[in-house]
Amino acid sequence: MHLTGNWSYPTAIRFGAGRISEIAEACLAAGITKPLLVTDRGLANMDITTRTLDLIEAAGLGRAIFSDVDPNPNETNVEEGLRVYREGGFDGVVAFGGGSGLDLAKTLAFMAGQSRPLWDFEDIGDWWTRADPAGIHPIVAVPTTAGTGSEVGRASVITNSETHEKKIIFHPKMLPSVVICDPELTVGMPKFITAGTGLDAFAHCVEAFSSPHYHPMSQGIALEGMRLVVENLPTAYSDPQNLDARANMMSAAAMGATAFQKGLGAIHALSHPIGAHHHTHHGTTNAVFMPAVLKFNADAIRDRFDRAAGYLGIDGGFEGFQAFVDRFNDSFAIPKTLTDLGVENPDLDVLVRDALNDPSTGGNPVKMTEANTRDLFERVL
Repeated sequence: MHLTGNWSYPTAIRFGAGRISEIAEACLAAGITKPLLVTDRGLANMDITTRTLDLIEAAGLGRAIFSDVDPNPNETNVEEGLRVYREGGFDGVVAFGGGSGLDLAKTLAFMAGQSRPLWDFEDIGDWWTRADPAGIHPIVAVPTTAGTGSEVGRASVITNSETHEKKIIFHPKMLPSVVICDPELTVGMPKFITAGTGLDAFAHCVEAFSSPHYHPMSQGIALEGMRLVVENLPTAYSDPQNLDARANMMSAAAMGATAFQKGLGAIHALSHPIGAHHHTHHGTTNAVFMPAVLKFNADAIRDRFDRAAGYLGIDGGFEGFQAFVDRFNDSFAIPKTLTDLGVENPDLDVLVRDALNDPSTGGNPVKMTEANTRDLFERVL
């Protein structure tokens, strides 16, 4: 029996194999009659994308695609996408793909009717209130990976190409109106992408669970999300056609992004500048940092992971969980160091500065300083 359902938390989610067939209905439910499908270059000509465009066109909603999206989308991608969107007279987006395509698409819908520049809406204090809510166009999100959970997020990560900093653009109305989670769309992912995106979902759950902020709902979602990754990522990796494993990983991805409303932490604070400056894969970079960050946070998180380990089927409490993470990474051929990941000549002064400026630092259970942040980078060089 394949897993299926209709969910309304945190938004309307049409979950199950084959549900991409409902894409036109989802657009209309969101109030979109002329959608622009936004994806990345790698997906632009793939069968799953062509089939989705066919379904939209057959319903009389037109056929339009924008795919000039970099792996770490930047303001240049936003500017070009906005030009296409506005000149084409579109009234909503279909955000299709992994994190980069989803984030760029959500940003286009958000910026469609704004008069202020993009960086005026960075996730700092109440900057989001500067936006004109009436100028935010509707979004239908269709993830094709199981990692970022951007389909259920209220923000996008956009890289400033001048400063090489990853900026978080936030507004509550950036949350997609309708999401289609169809695990059949993920079966063609290369193994290293299955691993990297799956470990991204795992990092979201681990960091949300570790965050000191109070949010019991997120805490429970993070714990169950971890379990789904532990039990299903190995199967999705070794048996890509297993739809139950793929479905459970899609659930874990959405759960991780829902849970991290409670906060992220040092894993993401360190990973973001590495990705921005060295163009590494985000989820894989998170996985490289996780063992060092778990050790760094040990005293603050030991008790909660002592309890969680048993639920996850891991012996030995927190120390057992740490050992498990090392084995888990090894099983997916995750590099142990940034050098092995391909990072050359890192500028530690810049990386430390950018990490401390990253909003994720606020969710780490141990205060990050210039000294201990530099030490964390040096541990994984």
